[in-house]
Amino acid sequence: MTKTGWSMTALLVLFMLIASVAPKLLGAAVAVDALVDLDWPPDYLLLIGLIELACVALFVFPRTSLLGAILMTGLLGGALASHLRAGSPLFSHTLFGIYLGVFMWVALWLREEKLRSVFPLMRKFDD
Repeated sequence: MTKTGWSMTALLVLFMLIASVAPKLLGAAVAVDALVDLDWPPDYLLLIGLIELACVALFVFPRTSLLGAILMTGLLGGALASHLRAGSPLFSHTLFGIYLGVFMWVALWLREEKLRSVFPLMRKFDD
């Protein structure tokens, strides 16, 4: 379970760094256009990229992973609200934050035994 959780974490981190954080920190046109489409001023691009980077970094380190997951959930909720307000397509854009958040929490649940003990989704049955 732990290996699967860390594999999922690696996939999530790679996706976030390549598809979301890097374009924002580099000021890529695709990131600017996406922000403008959501009626956000491009001035917030760097700040959002830094917040995403901080959340991802917190999520990766075991001592701060729960805090990182909570903060990332808030960030994804804000993205969902922005897409909803802008009238983005529901399943591909608006709910993408939900998909990413569920993937992140499953990865954390799989890699952290303490979290599994607090939220036992699967119970062992004694014979």
